[in-house]
Amino acid sequence: PSYTFEFLRSDFIARITIASLAIPQGISYAKLANLPPILGLYSSFIPPLVYAMMGSSRDLAVGTVAVASLLTASMLGNEVNANESPKLYLHLAFTATFFAGVFQASLGLLRLGFLVDFLSHATIIGFMAGAATVVILQQLKGILGLDHFTHSTDLVSVLRSVFSQTHQWRWESAILGFCFLFFLLITRYISKRKPRFFWVSAMAPLTSVILGSILVYLTHAEKHGVQVIGHLKKGLNPPSFTDLVFVSPYLSTAIKTGIITGVIALAEGIAVGRSFAMFKNYHIDGNKEMIAFGTMNIVGSCTSCYLTSGPFSRSAVYFNAGCKTAVSNIVMAVAVMVTLLFLTPLFHYTPLVVLSSIIISAILGLIDYEAAIHLWTVDKFDFIVCISAYAGVVFCSVEIGLVVAVAISLLRVLLFVARPKTFILGNIPNSMIYRNVEQYTNTSSVPGVLILEIDAPIYFANASYLRERIARWVDEEEDKLKSSGETSLQYVILDMGAVGNIDTSGISMLEEVKKVMDRRELQLVLANPGAEVVKKLNKSKLIEKIGQEWMYLTVGEAVGACNFMLHTRKPDPLKEESEAYNKV
Repeated sequence: PSYTFEFLRSDFIARITIASLAIPQGISYAKLANLPPILGLYSSFIPPLVYAMMGSSRDLAVGTVAVASLLTASMLGNEVNANESPKLYLHLAFTATFFAGVFQASLGLLRLGFLVDFLSHATIIGFMAGAATVVILQQLKGILGLDHFTHSTDLVSVLRSVFSQTHQWRWESAILGFCFLFFLLITRYISKRKPRFFWVSAMAPLTSVILGSILVYLTHAEKHGVQVIGHLKKGLNPPSFTDLVFVSPYLSTAIKTGIITGVIALAEGIAVGRSFAMFKNYHIDGNKEMIAFGTMNIVGSCTSCYLTSGPFSRSAVYFNAGCKTAVSNIVMAVAVMVTLLFLTPLFHYTPLVVLSSIIISAILGLIDYEAAIHLWTVDKFDFIVCISAYAGVVFCSVEIGLVVAVAISLLRVLLFVARPKTFILGNIPNSMIYRNVEQYTNTSSVPGVLILEIDAPIYFANASYLRERIARWVDEEEDKLKSSGETSLQYVILDMGAVGNIDTSGISMLEEVKKVMDRRELQLVLANPGAEVVKKLNKSKLIEKIGQEWMYLTVGEAVGACNFMLHTRKPDPLKEESEAYNKV
């Protein structure tokens, strides 16, 4: 209701600008996926209309993406050769898009979007950079004008394919390709240095297509080794629901491809949407976005589209162009519709080498070496995850790189859970504050009291480790006190402020720790347990065993109670030692 003519003007200008980028990019990415070029235009028509009705981002530019296109080509190409069985390959691409949409929508409906978060920031940086490297290497086929090229995506196979065919390199194609690539990179540099000239880089791909087509038409370069797109069918998207493949042996391939490409497209699209929402200070609903992505891919699979998402390069131009709402997606879809109805014959003479140049210039932005350097500076483990993802993609395959990166990320999560941090706390002078003695070197210990902080929930995965760690801390403290001749250890305080939850294994661990402390004539004290923890400890009767008088709201209160007991009931160390000896 609040939509104004001013918004329409801004959205119209933004989308006409982005349409000039989306049309050549759509054709290019369809070729990257080994699909007919017309599918790139189909996929820029229907999905944006669906997203405009269902999505929550005002700045997301919907369309095909390079990484998802590469994944589609790689995973489907392992089962079906696109050149030998183009019809089956096309139908599998539609089926994979359908399952990607079902998976994405299911995540949103079941509110399972947190699963996408297992693709950590470091994983995405490495994976995207590796995929970008592979995509650039794949474009050497178009740049050099090669007819035969490897279907593998790893570095060794691609370089072997390139340098084993040096006699087939076409210098005309190479010169044309590098000239257009130089032009595209220059326009991109200008727009980056002068943001108000964003339209320069946005118009460059369409300008390249027009100039390349005119050059080929005038010089008849297609007869001298320069490959062209050829005939593009006029008309809107034909229905493709009957083309979906739900039978063996290809169903499992379509499902696997759909899930993996769906996760990658979802992670990229939501990350891009959130980034621009932050700039404009509004909120996007992650679950709503997943449902929107899923719906547009389900509808797209039934209307001759393959996987779409929200590519960053297009969305950045869209943002700089001053878009206001998702209505601009409708404007772009109308521009693509006009192209499909009337302008497709104009792309007949577009050289494939120009499409390769467009892909390379667009994909270079995904190689974020500055982010990798930042990871090395801040967190070496994240850097290892990033490099593992990159190396897996470049030297093995896209799927292996993704699996390796996710596996290492999950390993880190398991290490955090299974090996939580425990600290000895000391008192900051002239205060009731207790902090980690390693971080605050000016803290002082409390005579006769050992204060330990457990910095994680207590689960079956870390219960044994924590039991052993607590016992080791106690042993080390007693040895230190014995060697220094100070007051013997009487109390062990566990600061449970960071223990958000506990399971039955954790409760059993605390019961065992209590028994060990009793045998050693030490008193176990709990400080600051959370509500959920207290509820479970109460149901398990552990509070009765420990004693309610040994549970406190803060570490300071617990220390105060222990000090009171130490000063009012002074223990005899020699007597305790004699009694312990007799018991043994």
